[in-house]
Amino acid sequence: MTGERVSAIVLALGLCVGLIVGAIILGGSLAEVRKGDRYVTVKGAAERDVRADLAVWPIRMRVAGNDLAEASRSLEATRAKVLQFLSEKGFAKEDIASQGLRVADRQASDFGQGNVKELLRYMIEATILLRSRDVDKVRRVSQMTDELVRAGVVLFAQNEWQSSGPRFIFTQLNSIKPEMLAEATKTARAAAAQFATDSGSTVGTIRRASQGLFSISDRDQTAPGQGEGGGGYSPEGESDPNKRVRVVVTVDYFLDR
Repeated sequence: MTGERVSAIVLALGLCVGLIVGAIILGGSLAEVRKGDRYVTVKGAAERDVRADLAVWPIRMRVAGNDLAEASRSLEATRAKVLQFLSEKGFAKEDIASQGLRVADRQASDFGQGNVKELLRYMIEATILLRSRDVDKVRRVSQMTDELVRAGVVLFAQNEWQSSGPRFIFTQLNSIKPEMLAEATKTARAAAAQFATDSGSTVGTIRRASQGLFSISDRDQTAPGQGEGGGGYSPEGESDPNKRVRVVVTVDYFLDR
């Protein structure tokens, strides 16, 4: 057998081996592609009822008069009544702060009504803000504002759709996040397992996962609450100290034969 013929045979064998190895690699790659296409997307949710641990109560006052100096004195007298009320109910000075002062001259307004001269010219608004960790006491005292009304204090809400009562907030979200995420992921895997059983597959590893925002809302309200870290303030009325925390996760699981 000549050297050229031997070389040709070796080359042919090498090509055959190369084709076989290439076919094996290609087949494995296609199998991986098919495996990558086999996954299910499921959602898992977790909810927990908690109790608010912070109360924020903006007490908004309003006085009116035709003499600005007199109206200012009336506001100071009103403010003193509110501070005395809070002090008598057992709140400390460090829990109380005075906020924005607003003075409106109705006659100077460019968009005043035609009968503006019949109204008291100056309207002064001010806010006293109470922040307390004693949620139950704030809620109880906020239901005694009739005492302020009898003392001549005019209270008002900043907007027509908001309550003039306190807002109750849950601030310990970070302490329950890990457990809630684990619970939500567990329910997502259970949903994936049910789908896999129905389709004759088994649940594999996680392909991709995403976490939704935590929401905090008043437990017994149907309106949506605020987003992560929010207090869930109800626009229909006074905020509820009882809160519901909710989170939803979305997970892709591979499905194995």
